Amino acid sequence: MKRFVLSTIMLLGCAFATKYPLTIKDDLGSTVVIPREPLRIISMLPSNTETICALDVCDRLIGRDDYSNFPKSVEKVQAFGGLYNPNVEAIIAAKPDLVIASKYGKLAERLNQAGIPVIAVNPETYQDIFKKTTLLGKVLNREKQASALNIKVQAEVKKYEILARSVKTPKVYFEIDPAPYSIGPNSFMGVILAKAGGQNIIPAELGDFPKISPELVIEKNPQVILGLSLADAQKRPGWSSIDAVKNKKVIEVPWELNEMLGRPGPRIGEALKGLVKLLHPQLAKK
Repeated sequence: MKRFVLSTIMLLGCAFATKYPLTIKDDLGSTVVIPREPLRIISMLPSNTETICALDVCDRLIGRDDYSNFPKSVEKVQAFGGLYNPNVEAIIAAKPDLVIASKYGKLAERLNQAGIPVIAVNPETYQDIFKKTTLLGKVLNREKQASALNIKVQAEVKKYEILARSVKTPKVYFEIDPAPYSIGPNSFMGVILAKAGGQNIIPAELGDFPKISPELVIEKNPQVILGLSLADAQKRPGWSSIDAVKNKKVIEVPWELNEMLGRPGPRIGEALKGLVKLLHPQLAKK
């Protein structure tokens, strides 16, 4: 009997095992061949770094971008620059067997010339969070863990989405940059805002992360403003007439929550929890 159980477990493990060489099409539309299971990885995008670690292969990271800082342990890993200023020579010298990069910038082209496999992985929509986790699970021979991670994160999201449905949904303006830039309803942040029980005032036709007119905010008259201080909102011409400003419902987003909300990765459920409690303080203890 024990032998039967052991054989069954081994078969299930084989069913999830990635076969190499693995050929995939990445977010640049490039066909990439990964010859063997990657064990020396450089991740150049924070959301991908977090996913790699959530798949329990953080120890394979030999490099990261300057902004990858979660989990805390990755700060001990060598940094190789940012999106537009990567240290290509240092990356080549580190001899990674895979670089996971952004589709923006031109890192892939230069590393391919050096014979280093590069895949561009950019989660940009809410659904991308789970699709890219599945992809990274396959690339890293962690398909089973990727499936479990997706189920866990989706359950977290569902929990707080249901909780937010128990209260009224205020009209919300979410500022991510004082230019000002905001979030469209179809962006991954816009989807999270809706799940948190916020009614986004930004029209979808303006795009995912549009630069908007300050007059639009006055016109839409949100009941809650996120992403700046009340004092800053009061200084803007005409904004003192906005309900959120009159009722002092202008809320700065704590740094850690802001970082989680800006990364389409495995902490998005935790980010939703924080946003629900920011928008609906009466739910803070639930």
